[in-house]
Amino acid sequence: MVRVRAVRHVMMIRAKIAQLTKLAAAAFAVTLVGTLPANADSGWSQLNMTQGVTEISRNIYGLHMTIFWICVVIAVIVFGAMIFSIITYRKSKGAVPDVTLVHNTTVELLWTAIPVAILVAMAIPAAKTLVQIEDTTHTDLSIKVTGFQWGWQYDYLDSGVAYFSRLDRKSDKARELMSGIDPTTVDHYLLNVDRPLVVPVGSKVRLLITGADVIHSWWVPAFGVKKDAIPGFVNEAWFKVDTDKPGLYRGQCAELCGRDHGFMPIVVDVRSKEDFEAWLKDKAAEQKQAAAPASAEPAATPAASTG
Repeated sequence: MVRVRAVRHVMMIRAKIAQLTKLAAAAFAVTLVGTLPANADSGWSQLNMTQGVTEISRNIYGLHMTIFWICVVIAVIVFGAMIFSIITYRKSKGAVPDVTLVHNTTVELLWTAIPVAILVAMAIPAAKTLVQIEDTTHTDLSIKVTGFQWGWQYDYLDSGVAYFSRLDRKSDKARELMSGIDPTTVDHYLLNVDRPLVVPVGSKVRLLITGADVIHSWWVPAFGVKKDAIPGFVNEAWFKVDTDKPGLYRGQCAELCGRDHGFMPIVVDVRSKEDFEAWLKDKAAEQKQAAAPASAEPAATPAASTG
């Protein structure tokens, strides 16, 4: 009777293992399908990092996918060997433990040398991408970005144009308690600003990022840029938007900087070079006129004598 129960128990285990194997194969097939080219609006494409609209963002995406597939191959080999060993070399099949494997010098050298080689191979493309991220030479435009509670200040260093960028008025009113405004009626709720950062396409833009009070973080995913804004310290970043990708790109402060941290979005208005030059010229003239001292009032006309 005991032998019959043991046989039934072994058969149940085998059935479970077969079922789990089928489920694993189905999951792998779904994952493989998810890696195929998909519509940008589909759910599968939203599970992965986006490629962005700059060269650096695409390089970061390429590095991400390279490391991802290396990890997938490692996982398949390791877990495949584990599952094969568990199923094939189990006690119920009469397997006898190999006690020499625990202190086998050859095996220990292999499982040390192979991971080191993999890490070195992964470090080469990672170091290349990191060097490119930090390369702020040969830039066409330099902008100082200052984070404050809770907004951003942009200074165009070569033209003297400077202004503040804050959460737009509609979102600011809708976020207030008992405002009576439905947030779904506000376009780009909490992701819009009153004055966006304006830059040209096809130009390498250098950002000098700092903070005025606490630590902030300037982050625009489509550009592949995320840099901390630290008071008393200047960080550098750069981006160059593709010439065929003008438009509005949105981001947020990615550092927990205080009570209204969630209300300091970033909007970048990418324009053609002609439109940008015209905007910059008009903005410089506008600010120069506003900064000019008011003309002195004409002196009062002396009263005529009545002698």
